Amino acid sequence: MIVNKLNILFQGISTEQIIGSVDITINSVQQDSRNVTKNDLFFAISGVESDGHSYIDKAINNGAIAIVCNICPKSINSDVTYIVVADTSSILGVIASRYYGNPSEQLKLIGVTGTNGKTTITTLLHQLVTNLGNKVGLLSTVVNKIGSRQENSTHTTPEPIILNKYLAEMVEEGCSYCFMEVSSHSIVQNRINGLTFCGGVFTNLSHDHLDYHKTFAEYLKAKKLFFDNLPSNAFALVNSDDKNGSVMLQNCKAKKYNFGIRTLADYNAKIIETHFDGTNVLIENNDLWIQFLGDFNVSNILAVYGVANLLGFDKYETLTAISLLRPVDGRFQTIKSSTGVLAIIDYAHTPDALENVLKTISELKDQANVITVVGAGGNRDKIKRPVMAKIAANYSSLVILTSDNPRFEEPSEILKDMEKGIPTEKLNIVLVIEDRKQAIRTACMMAKPGDIVLIAGKGHETYQEIKGTRFHFDDKEVVNNFFNK
Repeated sequence: MIVNKLNILFQGISTEQIIGSVDITINSVQQDSRNVTKNDLFFAISGVESDGHSYIDKAINNGAIAIVCNICPKSINSDVTYIVVADTSSILGVIASRYYGNPSEQLKLIGVTGTNGKTTITTLLHQLVTNLGNKVGLLSTVVNKIGSRQENSTHTTPEPIILNKYLAEMVEEGCSYCFMEVSSHSIVQNRINGLTFCGGVFTNLSHDHLDYHKTFAEYLKAKKLFFDNLPSNAFALVNSDDKNGSVMLQNCKAKKYNFGIRTLADYNAKIIETHFDGTNVLIENNDLWIQFLGDFNVSNILAVYGVANLLGFDKYETLTAISLLRPVDGRFQTIKSSTGVLAIIDYAHTPDALENVLKTISELKDQANVITVVGAGGNRDKIKRPVMAKIAANYSSLVILTSDNPRFEEPSEILKDMEKGIPTEKLNIVLVIEDRKQAIRTACMMAKPGDIVLIAGKGHETYQEIKGTRFHFDDKEVVNNFFNK
């Protein structure tokens, strides 16, 4: 139910100054002046790239009846209410949640955070709980699902207004659960403020997003803040195989649990046997065949099992449903040619993720050669570029360095950064082909029957981002076109 009275929305909110009446009815809440229409409430947010305070006049011209800001404008419009607060971003989520009737309180909302595995775990939880007969929502990097409807995703975690709108629509659709990815950016940018989580999951923490957080300590702090803010009636489920798992539980008020495949934990799994079509595992001493490969995926499956258990689903029904789960698009996705070449498409875009995938392949490849096609994103953490190239060289018979999403950087400069990580003795197994399509085609052409081609970095993405424009590009499409020519 929409709550659109300004005085009710701001009840109990600390304000520094109010100019005008709060006894007014608003049409909607907006943080983008371009979306403002008559009688809207506009939040002036100081963002990374722009300051919403610069757009207050534009918002008023578009019909805004109330403005929330950190600093009151010098020029005051007598027909507009101004609410000055210490930090607009910290209360936007709270107001957005109230406006949409606090939808997260009407769902069992589970947040999953960590460097790797967020998309896999949330998507598999959505599959699992849906297959167990429930209406479920999903907010992920790949897609947002509102009951039977789905929309393309633009952020790992949406902005607060869109986020609460989706949650409200899930409630209207009759959803009982929602599984969402919680990015480190969304935590420090207060996008999840105002949400009520009934559980949180921590996957792991490795080198990523240091272009934004600057230091690993700040990145860690961002993740931990999510668990610090979980309520006491929620659960916190963390990966005990990652040394940072225990850190997440420090000062956490929620009920604490852990999962692990290498350490003793509340939820344990043991790998019995692995093949390219799946893995035989013991979960809580129950023998199970899953359609996933690699230690990291067994860990993801164990997290899914733990969440299902904590949500109260029957243990044996859950295990049966887990055996039927299928891998997520672009995550260790295999395509086999008629000549016996196996291509693997994976989203691995961090050093840790790339090493996990290559380790899994090396354990299964027998005498096969491994050809790795890998790049690194532009305008992102530069430190990981040489590290990823080194990892690729250490695990591969041949490495082709190529363009990923260069964004506003020159691909050639990104590739030079990557080349710096190649050990001298490995230089002879490295090719540099800037054109990604040509790089993939070259790898497939050079592969012999039985060889493995890993194409890393983009996974599910169907675009390349170059100079502010997204051009259609799909790794799977390129591979299929080559294999079927």
